[in-house]
Amino acid sequence: MSINRNDFKVSMVSLGCSKNLVDAERMLSILKNAGYQVIKDQKDSDVIIVNTCGFIEAAKTEAISAILDAAEFKADESSRVQKIIVSGCLPQRYAGDILTELPEVDIVMGTSHYKDILEAVDSLFVSEDFNDTYVSQAGGIDLYDPDKETDREISTTGYAWLKIAEGCLHKCAFCAIPLIRGKYVSRKMEDIIEEAKVLVNKGYKEIILAAQDTTNYGIDLYKKRMLKDLLHELGAIDGLEVIRVMYGYMDGMDDELINEIATNDMVANYLDIPIQHGNNKVLRSMFRGDTAELITERINKLREMIPGVILRTTVMVGFPGETEEEFQDMKANLAKWKFDRLGCFIFSPEEGTKAFDMDNQIDDETKQRRFDEIYALQQEISTQSNKNREGEEVIVTIDSVSEDGIFYIGRSYGEAPEVDPAIFVAATNEEPLVIGNRYKVKIIDSSEYEMTGVTV
Repeated sequence: MSINRNDFKVSMVSLGCSKNLVDAERMLSILKNAGYQVIKDQKDSDVIIVNTCGFIEAAKTEAISAILDAAEFKADESSRVQKIIVSGCLPQRYAGDILTELPEVDIVMGTSHYKDILEAVDSLFVSEDFNDTYVSQAGGIDLYDPDKETDREISTTGYAWLKIAEGCLHKCAFCAIPLIRGKYVSRKMEDIIEEAKVLVNKGYKEIILAAQDTTNYGIDLYKKRMLKDLLHELGAIDGLEVIRVMYGYMDGMDDELINEIATNDMVANYLDIPIQHGNNKVLRSMFRGDTAELITERINKLREMIPGVILRTTVMVGFPGETEEEFQDMKANLAKWKFDRLGCFIFSPEEGTKAFDMDNQIDDETKQRRFDEIYALQQEISTQSNKNREGEEVIVTIDSVSEDGIFYIGRSYGEAPEVDPAIFVAATNEEPLVIGNRYKVKIIDSSEYEMTGVTV
């Protein structure tokens, strides 16, 4: 039985990390190129795809809520919705459970099967049972097959994510990522460069490199770390203006990489390096390779070799066995290290991880109190970091317009999208600023969560 794909509309909800977003963008591109109509309005679509995250309990809850929202559309007679596909991390771990507990879902697809999306959607309208052959594979790992696909339905404005690797080679006690996305697999450098050129030709001047661990890029494929070489090659692309590096590890911040970042004008002087904790005993319990001494040494070197570098990190509170003394030790180190930006997670036990049934689990009240203390400390640090930038003239990428229509909203080298403070920009001339373009801006005011600037 043949189908006229142009008769059907598909919408997508994508949750979770940047790597998940890249997969979602590729799925939409595959469907659009095959003839399906890709739209934003879920209620007016024939098929809703919910691309899920399953990293921690909060992400799973958000994913289930999004699935239930789609199910409501499916049950609503005034809605066009006929079918629901759930993709990404949640079905990679719980494919059978989703189909059993959420019968409204028609198809489940794991993280490495985004390329099968056309076959999956087609099957919905030709009475083929896609799940019969798929569910047995969904719970597996090591399925990622790096490809040469460069066409994506980019969903971001002013920047584009570029995935350079998938999976993880670390075995952190709290993390389910290796269980979900498998071992570390790097993409070939020439494929990354080709995709970067496609993005630049589409008008994107800022590219953000994404992987679970960018600093180990190439270690599986080339038998050595190759991020510095990749940055050097990307820096030669005409039209590209900003390369942003996210999600590195301190032990991967060696002198050669730091020097490449310092001397390559295209690489933003910004690094996101999740350290997870600041106490050596807890770091060992987490199976992290870092120590407080190594973190101190690398931070000092980064700030010495890259003047003005903006550093972001992530930490966790409430890991099993974390004593009050160990927590206070982390706080003291964070006060010393003064990361410009910081995110904090509350530990949640994830099935299949070593920390799931560890002894000495921390009670919820203590976890929340420690979480609040970390953010109170970081509020002071971030506020001062932003204050220190007042009077600075920076190049700002304009991402959007504020809801009140008074300001433009943008980012300089020191702000990653969605997670960092925004710069509210007032234009000093009558010409409107163009979304996606970059302008020189003087920062004139700041707070913990935002900065204000004027074009110069």
